[in-house]
Amino acid sequence: GQGTDLFDVKEFDADFAYTVDGGGLGELEYENFNAASSTVAITGVGIHPGSAKNKMVNAATLAMEFHAMLPVNEVPEATAGYEGFYHLTDMRGTVSHAQLSYIIRDHDKAKFAAKKGMLERAAAYLNEKYGKGTVLVTTKDSYFNMREKVLPHMHLIETAKKAMQQNGVTPHVHPI
Repeated sequence: GQGTDLFDVKEFDADFAYTVDGGGLGELEYENFNAASSTVAITGVGIHPGSAKNKMVNAATLAMEFHAMLPVNEVPEATAGYEGFYHLTDMRGTVSHAQLSYIIRDHDKAKFAAKKGMLERAAAYLNEKYGKGTVLVTTKDSYFNMREKVLPHMHLIETAKKAMQQNGVTPHVHPI
């Protein structure tokens, strides 16, 4: 993602340029997922199991409850193409502390925002149920769909298609 950091646009003196990556011959991609990462930190209440009734709050169990609140079919193994997802990439926990790490992806900006909002609503629900501050969601946007920037300049895509065709290459347009 930093390949163009040292590219001197003024010195190159071009109206536009294309990034060529390691895709197959004819691949033409100009849109990608919106992406974010989220960490869900859960604080439990550890107490001896013999006196735990109505006192213990098991953070590891709450982590499973949190994850179960997310849409079961919005995961990488159940989606393709433009379907967005929540991807649980890491989890660890004890009775006292648990952590879930997710990446969130969606091509559609509104659906992407809704996915992030779903994590916040799940945390709010569990905080209401188990006590304020039990679940903390921290989400950081990673990158956005470049389609938003390309759409006003579709002539760039059409020029690339035409150049491919003039060189005997059939363009295959699909999202990254």
